[in-house]
Amino acid sequence: MSDNSIRPPAPRPCDSCPYRRDVPSGVWEAEEYEKLRRYDLPTMDQPLGLFLCHQYNADAPNPPVCAGWAGCHDGDELLALRFAALHGMPAETVEAIRDYRSPVPLFESGSAAAEHGEKDIDRPGEEAAAVMLKIARKRNP
Repeated sequence: MSDNSIRPPAPRPCDSCPYRRDVPSGVWEAEEYEKLRRYDLPTMDQPLGLFLCHQYNADAPNPPVCAGWAGCHDGDELLALRFAALHGMPAETVEAIRDYRSPVPLFESGSAAAEHGEKDIDRPGEEAAAVMLKIARKRNP
């Protein structure tokens, strides 16, 4: 997938976004929560890949960047965004990601989001189970 096929973030983070404060704990696998922490690292130590919306399958054409990721992190400090810009991402998409502001409350960092998400990972509650079912239906219609 090329960086120029990635769409900007949605107007609001999806209802299952791990960065949202109102998403139940335990929705995602541990390795998914660990990915959030990596974007808190100093710029040069961050992943090169953009963080895409979890609502889409990995092979989906033209996936959007995760709105929660764009809203939580300082776009000027994201190595993945700098790398994407160098590899053909349109300037307007780069700007939309860098300037994104979430209309819903997000955690102040990837680490804070991960800590919340991991809290109930071994015993997700009913709300988390309902969110997981909704994700499965969206990914596998």
